[in-house]
Amino acid sequence: MRKAYAIGIIVGCCVLFFDILTKWAVYTAIPPISTSFWGFPYGGIPIFQNFFGVEFSIVHATNKGAAWGALADYQIPLLILRILLLFALAGYLTFFNRHKGYVIPICLLIAGALGNVIDYFHYGVVIDMFKFVLWGYHYPVFNIADIAITIGIVWMILASFYHDRS
Repeated sequence: MRKAYAIGIIVGCCVLFFDILTKWAVYTAIPPISTSFWGFPYGGIPIFQNFFGVEFSIVHATNKGAAWGALADYQIPLLILRILLLFALAGYLTFFNRHKGYVIPICLLIAGALGNVIDYFHYGVVIDMFKFVLWGYHYPVFNIADIAITIGIVWMILASFYHDRS
């Protein structure tokens, strides 16, 4: 179990490091763009365009709310909720978790949430940068912390199915 915790902490620290690094690089190198309520930014650095109908670019978008800008008018309650969830996840991981298959996904959740909380204190908003247009649909802009949270949630769901069978 100690090996799982060591790997989880290393993975979480790497995710947090690259999240902070990419946000800083985007914040300092790319001018911010305006976005609509649904997160359709224009501009940035195109990486590829019309690759089988998919476009990808690096942009400097800001988000004051949760996923897709939800609850943007409630920044302080959202910040408090995020911090409470961080403590709850860390407490569960430290004191209650008995399944080593949950260690890495929980560390991913903690790293992603912590990255977005750090953004709030450092920039006043969350910095997002990855913009995809999928066959004409502008997918909401996201960052490495969001990727870590998504992977952590999916991994937890899959691990719970495996854990239930054993």
